Amino acid sequence: MNSQKKAAQLKQKLLNLGPVLPGSISEQWNVCGTSGCKCKDTENPKKHGPYYQLSFSVGGRSSSMFIRKADITEARKRVKRYQEFKKLSKELIQAYVDSIRENGFGRT
Repeated sequence: MNSQKKAAQLKQKLLNLGPVLPGSISEQWNVCGTSGCKCKDTENPKKHGPYYQLSFSVGGRSSSMFIRKADITEARKRVKRYQEFKKLSKELIQAYVDSIRENGFGRT
């Protein structure tokens, strides 16, 4: 397949990808400050949680946000799509470079 066709296919895949989220999702558990709470039980403590947090960087700035339990499945799908987005983007750049090598700048 020539590089121009490959670039067109990759662009279509990117368009069909859907919403993406950068970063990674962590599961966190918490011990509160309330005395006598189940999380402070000396024999069988039960921490609060899980709480889900997305950590990411955009434009060189790190950030994070909590994700509701009801949204965690969709958030994980979007993080996975972001990995595919990065892969497809690299392939598209390579297809553009290959096209220039094959055809020059006039037909890319």
